[in-house]
Amino acid sequence: MRETPVKIEVQGLQKSFGANHVLRGIDLDIAAGKSLVIIGGSGSGKSVLLKSILGLVKPDRGSIKVDGREVARQSARDKKFVAAQTGMLFQGAALFDSLSVWENVAFRLLYGERGGRRASKKKAIDCLAQVGLAPEVGDLRPSELSGGMQKRVSLARAIASDPQILFFDEPTTGLDPIMSDVINNLIVDRVKAIGATAISITHDMASARKIADEVAMIYQGVIIWRGGPDELNDSGNPMVDQFVHGRADGPIQMQVRKFVRR
Repeated sequence: MRETPVKIEVQGLQKSFGANHVLRGIDLDIAAGKSLVIIGGSGSGKSVLLKSILGLVKPDRGSIKVDGREVARQSARDKKFVAAQTGMLFQGAALFDSLSVWENVAFRLLYGERGGRRASKKKAIDCLAQVGLAPEVGDLRPSELSGGMQKRVSLARAIASDPQILFFDEPTTGLDPIMSDVINNLIVDRVKAIGATAISITHDMASARKIADEVAMIYQGVIIWRGGPDELNDSGNPMVDQFVHGRADGPIQMQVRKFVRR
């Protein structure tokens, strides 16, 4: 039986900002066509890891390979190579208010690939249909949409360029439980439909269980656990257990600055 090739491989990744050592040696690999969800507390390094792979943050040490190609040095060619393969759903949707919905969806096609407006609009309307939005939504402005619809538009934009890699940054933040499940289902459906490799970061355990093939937890800049979503409740790791169940008491101690009245 042929082994699934590794799409993204990270080894010994380190990144500091001054005295703040955010990534302390991340080792991670994601097989092609699989969905990995990264969990961890605020400040644990999730976003810095994602930005490092995307080429938005340059690591201090370590290796990042995409399809076996080293991209950690972040040359112009490296960034172009990674960008050409990726689509991104941002935490706050990050839509351009000055553009129509369809122009947002087709932004990369219009301004990155310099495609024609007619063909780009057709592609955008098709992508909107894939996330359950009618063609007429394409002519609206983002400000006319609900939060859930904005997330759908952002997902449509992420898949518009037929990417091989999809990144999801807190895809259900700010949504009610029903709309969160709608977005989770759309993510699962679209990832499978285009055969993309997906990396998501989230605090939402329901989302993690729904969209992940595997889950990895970062704590203090390293991966401390990795397993299937069905193992989250019985991970055998006390830090994972505390995080998943949202317990204040446990091995993870939040640094809280106490206010002292003078």
